[in-house]
Amino acid sequence: MRLDTQVLNGRARTAAGLRQSRGGQSVLHHHNTSVMMHHNARQQQQQRQKKKQRQQQQRESGVRGSPACFATAAPMKDAESVSMVEQLQKTRLITAIKTPYLENGKFDLKAYDRFLEKQIENGVEGVIVGGTTGEGQLMSWDEHIMLIAHTVNAFGHDIKVIGNTGSNSTREALHATDQGFNVGMHASLQINPYYGKTSEDGLREHFRRVLDMGPAMIYNVPPRTGQDITTEIMESLAVHENFIGVKECMGNERIAYYTSKGIKCWSGNDDEAHDARHQAGAVGVVSVASNVIPSIFSKLMGAKAQPELNEKVQDLISWLFAEPNPIGVNTALCMTGQVKPVYRLPYMPYNKQMREEGYKLMKEIGEDIVGHESLRVMEDSEFTVLDFF
Repeated sequence: MRLDTQVLNGRARTAAGLRQSRGGQSVLHHHNTSVMMHHNARQQQQQRQKKKQRQQQQRESGVRGSPACFATAAPMKDAESVSMVEQLQKTRLITAIKTPYLENGKFDLKAYDRFLEKQIENGVEGVIVGGTTGEGQLMSWDEHIMLIAHTVNAFGHDIKVIGNTGSNSTREALHATDQGFNVGMHASLQINPYYGKTSEDGLREHFRRVLDMGPAMIYNVPPRTGQDITTEIMESLAVHENFIGVKECMGNERIAYYTSKGIKCWSGNDDEAHDARHQAGAVGVVSVASNVIPSIFSKLMGAKAQPELNEKVQDLISWLFAEPNPIGVNTALCMTGQVKPVYRLPYMPYNKQMREEGYKLMKEIGEDIVGHESLRVMEDSEFTVLDFF
């Protein structure tokens, strides 16, 4: 399959002697004079002193900071935290929201806002910002926190905003979670350390530290992390006042066990979510498919079981997960015109044969597909795949 690929060479990445590093910070290529170095050092020292003063003032006043300020914030107050935990524990339909891109690979915030408006109109009650589906793993932390702040500012009164600020580094998870609460997110999503796995004691301490920051949902997805968060560990975490519950991907038997113990659960598997809600006692679902069919998932998570409707969407759900998430949902949203056909590598669209299959499935569902009026198969040449953005 031929795809239009935009590749930026080293010269294009370099301007005025500066080169962008992986962490998003500028690295100076030319040496300054000793006078300039002394001047800069003095300025930096003054800035650090001012920052410390602002942080101290915020701690004393209880202010968590404005959306434009990423200063360190004090952990959420107990009463405020408990109230938010209770509100979040009633949130049934949470979409792991897609992040749309412009042709240059930057965030398409206009498309994002239109997309979120449609989600809210169709019954979505919360969003995970910068999760796996939203490609937080391809974002710098500056991008990540900015998108959380934007979501809170634009939609925080209408929807619960959960920032995916977890990390396999406790230090990084704490810093990102601190920033997320500082810009107003309602809760964090926390994953167990992946790849560089730790012990059970390490897991408990890692989660305890992030739970101390404010309301958090724990995410258990062993196929991605390579390590199951056992029921014993989860039960020990559940006593923490900031523990919302668990996004559980280990099936409805596990969910039923947790609900019998009074632990709130959200299914992390779209194909099992209806039965998780109506048979296993889950509060709801953290859904990928609700990016495409939010109104249907709102009905599936309602008070009354909808077995026939659930069966109707199973083929589409299978298609969405035929390749690793978020490849399927990205392709579907491009085909319905909800987002521009722009990909950040390593993700690629489905091939044309798969798109033709998806077209038929979405056509069968009809008006419940957001953007069904614009649905088409698309040609390979319409997709842009970026390796630098």
